[in-house]
Amino acid sequence: MRVHKEILKQQKLPPPLMGERISDERLPDIAHFEDYLTRQGVIILKFFLHMSRKEQKKRFMERLDKPEKNWKFSASDVHERKFWGDYMHSFEEAIRATASKHAPWYVVPADNKWFTRLVLAAAIVDVVEGLDLAYPTVDAEQKKELVAARAALAGET
Repeated sequence: MRVHKEILKQQKLPPPLMGERISDERLPDIAHFEDYLTRQGVIILKFFLHMSRKEQKKRFMERLDKPEKNWKFSASDVHERKFWGDYMHSFEEAIRATASKHAPWYVVPADNKWFTRLVLAAAIVDVVEGLDLAYPTVDAEQKKELVAARAALAGET
């Protein structure tokens, strides 16, 4: 995956990191870091909200047409649309290189906000339910302590 020099400049990386190696090392580094995190008990869910070019144009036009949305618009967005194919290729490459069983990608259609939100919520709920969480159990000794605590509190004035 190649990273546009303009994008690297915007990220304000230290000069030693701006070399050609960053393109070759970045994705494997991300995959290794995610592997490390999951071994430490972190659950990783990655969502790529895939909006069509047509929908993106519609939203840009809305930002231009509605004064209350003008603040969301950046002229650089129009320029960047010229690189749509390059971006799609880079996204695909990044997803392929960093997707794993322990850190999956969810590629979610994002043209319809309600549907996108539904898919995101369902994925999160599915993972949380898979954790099989439960309140801690209270043993007989702890129950005795609770009874004694209740009696002490009830006897206070």
